[in-house]
Amino acid sequence: MIDQRTRRASPPGRHRMRRRTLLAAAAATLAAPAMVQAETGNQDTSAAASAPQTGYVEVNGLSMYYERHGSGGVPLVLLHGAFASIHNSFGPLLPALSAGREVIGFDLQAHGRTADIERPLRLESLADDVVAAMDAFGIEQIDLLGYSTGAAIALLVAVHHPERVRKLVPMSVTYRLDGVRAGLMDGMGEMQPSMLHGTPWHSEYLELNPKPDFDAMFWKKAEMDKTIKDLTDAEVQGLTQPVLIIAGDSDLPALDHLARFFRLVGGDMFGDTPAGLPRSQLAILPGASHITTPYQVDVLGVMIPAFLDKEAAAAA
Repeated sequence: MIDQRTRRASPPGRHRMRRRTLLAAAAATLAAPAMVQAETGNQDTSAAASAPQTGYVEVNGLSMYYERHGSGGVPLVLLHGAFASIHNSFGPLLPALSAGREVIGFDLQAHGRTADIERPLRLESLADDVVAAMDAFGIEQIDLLGYSTGAAIALLVAVHHPERVRKLVPMSVTYRLDGVRAGLMDGMGEMQPSMLHGTPWHSEYLELNPKPDFDAMFWKKAEMDKTIKDLTDAEVQGLTQPVLIIAGDSDLPALDHLARFFRLVGGDMFGDTPAGLPRSQLAILPGASHITTPYQVDVLGVMIPAFLDKEAAAAA
């Protein structure tokens, strides 16, 4: 969950070069989705042959774009990352996820095919939009998969509306700012929208959005990041649904933070006991970064459906 909240002033001198290097690296990695999608594109086959149902749902003054793929089971809702869209974050995974279950993806406020409105971007309001869309569709309970900023939104939905979320899959996210890898946030407040111009995220946004103004959206996102509040350990520990935490081994969250997260949701115990395995799971994907984690289709396309199906299979 990348944000730009000010932490402390970076020291002068040699640290300025380090800060510029981090900024350049952050901007450069945004070109990765195009490369990764090109490499995984041949996996996006006719398994998703049936066209999805698409449209707009009116929630909280927002016309929010949605796609409904597949059918059956508890619906799985997908929440994409910042500056992205349903397909940018989840496109290669959709065939595997929608095999045997309904999958609903949303383009959140000011992203993808959803135009911005005169409302600040806030994680809380985006979470409210998801719950309002569930109400509009007449869906009482969902499984919820979020990536990066979408995972932060998913956590808020699960914390504040626990009865609406059967199973939770937060990918590439921290629940506290101090869970981000040391030094990663240094200088992020200096990023400019021009650093993203020409990236796949920027190009897709200009192509899809009904009222494109990328720079305005960038600054709204930057302003939102300054308002993000940490979740408390007690709030995370209060999650009673099964949770599958996913991250790359070179992802944004520090590994010790992920272990702490896992313990809070009932994990990190010896499973070969009468009590058996915990309700929650932790998956660290080898050789995966923040950008490339959601494109690990061979692993995620098996792991996520197995996690979602586990309870139903045990009850059968």
